[in-house]
Amino acid sequence: MEEKKKQPTDNACCSSQTEVDEETSCCSTSVIEAVKDPCCSSPKQEEPVSSCCSTEQAATAEETASDSFSMANGHTEQYTIKGMDCPSCAATIEKGLQKTEGIHFVKVNYSTGKLAVGAENDEVYGQIPKHVRKLGFEAESLKQDAALETYKIEGMDCSSCAKTIEKHLGKNSNVTEVHVNFSTGKMNIAHSTTPKEIVKEVQRSGFDATLQSGESSETKQKGSIAFSSTVVSGSLLALGFVGSFTALPSLWVTAFYALAILIGGWKPARSAFYAIKSGSLDMNVLMASAAIGAAIIGEWFEGAMVVWLFALGNTLQNRSIERTRESIRSLMNLAPSEATVKEGGQLVQKAVEHVQIGDVIVVKPGEKVPLDGEIESGESSLNQAPITGESLPVDKTTGDTVYAGTVNESGSLEVRVTKYVKDTTIAKIIHLVEEAQEKRAPTQAFFDKFASIYTPIVFGLAIAVMILPPLVGLGAWGEWFYKGLALLVVACPCALVISTPVAIVSAIGNAAKNGVLIKGGTFLEKAGAVKAMAFDKTGTLTEGKPKVTEVKVAKGSREEFVAIATTIEEYSTHPIAQAITSYAEERQIVAKKGEAFKSIAGKGAQATIDGVEYFAGKPKLFQEWSVPFGDMEGELDALQKEGKTLVVVGTRNEILGIIAVADTIRDITVQSIQSLKRVGVNEVVMLTGDNEGTAKRIADETGIDRYFAELLPEDKVTAIQKLQAEGKQVAMIGDGINDAPALATSDLGIAMGGAGTDSAMETADIVLMADNLEKLPHTIRLSRKALSIIKQNIWFSLITKFAALLLIFPGFLTLWMAVLSDTGAALIVILNSMRLMRQK
Repeated sequence: MEEKKKQPTDNACCSSQTEVDEETSCCSTSVIEAVKDPCCSSPKQEEPVSSCCSTEQAATAEETASDSFSMANGHTEQYTIKGMDCPSCAATIEKGLQKTEGIHFVKVNYSTGKLAVGAENDEVYGQIPKHVRKLGFEAESLKQDAALETYKIEGMDCSSCAKTIEKHLGKNSNVTEVHVNFSTGKMNIAHSTTPKEIVKEVQRSGFDATLQSGESSETKQKGSIAFSSTVVSGSLLALGFVGSFTALPSLWVTAFYALAILIGGWKPARSAFYAIKSGSLDMNVLMASAAIGAAIIGEWFEGAMVVWLFALGNTLQNRSIERTRESIRSLMNLAPSEATVKEGGQLVQKAVEHVQIGDVIVVKPGEKVPLDGEIESGESSLNQAPITGESLPVDKTTGDTVYAGTVNESGSLEVRVTKYVKDTTIAKIIHLVEEAQEKRAPTQAFFDKFASIYTPIVFGLAIAVMILPPLVGLGAWGEWFYKGLALLVVACPCALVISTPVAIVSAIGNAAKNGVLIKGGTFLEKAGAVKAMAFDKTGTLTEGKPKVTEVKVAKGSREEFVAIATTIEEYSTHPIAQAITSYAEERQIVAKKGEAFKSIAGKGAQATIDGVEYFAGKPKLFQEWSVPFGDMEGELDALQKEGKTLVVVGTRNEILGIIAVADTIRDITVQSIQSLKRVGVNEVVMLTGDNEGTAKRIADETGIDRYFAELLPEDKVTAIQKLQAEGKQVAMIGDGINDAPALATSDLGIAMGGAGTDSAMETADIVLMADNLEKLPHTIRLSRKALSIIKQNIWFSLITKFAALLLIFPGFLTLWMAVLSDTGAALIVILNSMRLMRQK
């Protein structure tokens, strides 16, 4: 389908106006810096939103207001906000904080994710993260970012465990802010005490913590201790069970069961204590209650079985979840910890942290590149798969960029360092992927909220089941007490809550290893729903560099003609001139000896060869001189209709020939578009500023379904909105810089070539680290597979839970069967999610 140039819309948020509208604070799309501005994200947006300015202007307004407060009342502090889904979230935070005593100025910018606060004193500032957390979001002080420490947490079974740790540490006066992420198994905390004290506090809440930079041996030792306690508890349970069929005194049998409960249940009981103390009802509380209740009514075997199955399930779950977390941690081991630095003619081994920008490092064949840099001398092939996902090595020579973590396969290289270790591409990938794992997908956020409401309700229902039926004479106390305990165990929504995050983490880890950065679960889910993909043409579908496609000679030999054209163009830096000279070099055609080189502004160039003036330029140049085209007239018209750029070569009297130049299609473009259609993308669209002829030619050659031609940057936004107005979920694929407004307006922004540009890595929702469109079908397939597995997990968890609940009241479900149904379901959900790690 053909589309002509589109006019800008009247939408104030996306118009080409240059002044900020006083009522809506909206501004031009031309300055949007690739943020998901809701004013430009959906054509169905009806209500004006106060925070829809571009990043640049909104930040300026924020700084102005902040400065005004500073001069009048005192200083302001800034915070980064996590968890905002739309501008109404920003309004919620503003209104909530404005009601807080001691706060005089509040400004939340949804686009930048920043909060500016003016308060009476440091004590009020220190409480800001807690106030924001009460509103349902997370805040981190920009001033304290450097003081944040990261700890690895061991023993978490589901997100409710993370909440328990947060609540426990949040009550500590030395802790400014704390955020625990179950998916990554990490805790970020700002505090004024020692790391040792923080570890103790985490242990008091029933879990183990190690500082991120600490030794991993301690963690492994703790894991082996937990495993051995499970083995001992299971052995005692087995002894008691076997003893019950022998002449062993019942007191001994009970003692074995009691010891099994004590040894296997000590850790969950301690965790349950701190969960209750912090106001949480997690899995540990439910299981501890069931075990203690079973012992009270004399069901020692049931109690011991509950504890052992719970401990065994947790051990298996933790090991499985740790495998998904290691899929990202393994990235950290890609780059070597030391570099060979060239100093005064000598080679010195240095830790990468001590290498400075400008230092020259030596990378021998077979070694990994330790830091990002540029090759000063040497040639080699480098395996860039860890960064870009490319399957074949890439040839590199002097002046080329190399990335930390890539493998030097052949020649020795001397590389001048251009980035510190913390700023390397691999470091940014790790940081972005970990951030992505911490961003909850909409499905995960829903079930987390569901669990926080569901668990207390079912806990109350279990208490009612224990008390009410016996009170009205419907059965014995012991019978209903037992059923209530079984209901407590079944009530735990662990499998349901864990169904989404493990799948998301596995999928993001898989994508990262294949050179695709997905910025969060939200974008992973969106990728699966995409039905239309809009591609920028230049540099995305095409190479972005003009190449000679055809040479039509009217007089003389082809070699002679190309030599004359090369002689005229060899001193020009114009891309078309360079395309002609490159064409000659590839065919080893040598330029002639020329003189009197001149540029004809806007028309072409000239040179004198063997005393004759030759010209190379637009057809218009020769038409002005009335030079006859002869048989070339037909060729000229045909090539122009194909949308190609033409360079006519000749003298003032005759035409020697025509050279057609065009931006060539990438080798993988056609195959990638066909693959996208096979995975369910219904419509592939091209956006280009080129003329109708060029757009139609590219569309026909690539299999594009629809194109929008002769577009200005702001027109691309209009084109995206047109597709969205047709009810389509639209993904935009561009270079992440020039296409920023369109990327921001689309439902899903995908940037090409993130390994080459920092801005591309920061701009889009999904980043293809190499300029490789073949990664798109894999990303769509992975996303849809993840959504499918999440649905499988949710339905399996719900059906298992519902079946267990039905079996409780007839008396078919024993306590140990209830535990098996819960922990077994959680384990199956985890293993099902881990299949995404192996998705090819």
